[in-house]
Amino acid sequence: MSDSNKTVAQKPHCIRYLSRDLLQSLQLSVKEIVASIEHLILGQNLQQAWSAPKVVITPPDGRYMMATLAAADNPPFLAVKALVLNPDNPKQGFESINALVILLDSHSGLPLAIIDGNWVTAVRTAGLSAVAAKRLARPDASIAAFIGCGVQAHSHLQALAAMFPLKQIQAFGRGTASRDAFCRSAEKLGLMAIASQTAQEAVSNADLIVTSVTLAPQLVPFLDARWLKPGAFVTMTDLAAPWLVESMSAFDRIIVDDLKQEASLPKPLVDPALVCGDLTSLVTGDAAGRRTGDERTAFVFRGLAIGDLAVAGLAYQRACESSQGTMID
Repeated sequence: MSDSNKTVAQKPHCIRYLSRDLLQSLQLSVKEIVASIEHLILGQNLQQAWSAPKVVITPPDGRYMMATLAAADNPPFLAVKALVLNPDNPKQGFESINALVILLDSHSGLPLAIIDGNWVTAVRTAGLSAVAAKRLARPDASIAAFIGCGVQAHSHLQALAAMFPLKQIQAFGRGTASRDAFCRSAEKLGLMAIASQTAQEAVSNADLIVTSVTLAPQLVPFLDARWLKPGAFVTMTDLAAPWLVESMSAFDRIIVDDLKQEASLPKPLVDPALVCGDLTSLVTGDAAGRRTGDERTAFVFRGLAIGDLAVAGLAYQRACESSQGTMID
């Protein structure tokens, strides 16, 4: 990220609205997104960036409501994201998750931008996975499996295809329409796409596995880490909810996104005894990444507020540089 003070000072009384279509048109590269996230993660160690543990509300009807907060001095931004996941949304024609990000100047508190939170969530989640995969996956990974074929599968496909020499994807999902659409997206990238009949069939020979199963009260774990071949890397965007707890010890190395956040929450994502570190320690080198070609590794995460800030701030800067967005007086 570049210093945005000049951009902020031009029109401090205006707020820039960045829609999903506009954000997609910015065409931020995976390399840029990874670099932005890594910059702010390292900034935390220098006391130049901060994030608070997420706040979560879980009503008894199955909704999941969340708010995140992160700020930095370089660049001088503060991001707040509010998100609601409602498993019943698709029945009404809505996406399962809807969110909004508000960006402020972290020094003055002046509002800078209102940003489509669905885009930020998809891109930052794949970006966090990319930061982990860069250190935990085999660099020669050529087969990727996707359990769940929705928004996160598409964003992760774009990220992983840019980072690894992928040749083939294997997809498994509850809905055949979303699965087939996902396979077509992979084919457009020049990849062979296979619609797997079972989850085990999809993951058993894969080098990279992405699980993005929609969270719901009635979800019964059905994925077994013992199915994975040596050398596999898994990124779990779904709180590891679809994975059998008793199988998680099959991983040689598990990284979570934030140990402090985990310590503040009543139910850990994974047995703490199995966790080797978090994303910050992985980036700083305090936690080891992949050590051998045969290690089974996993990144299990709730979502890091620093990631939202990194992606929202990067998009805002790019929009300012190209004078894009709807200005609200």
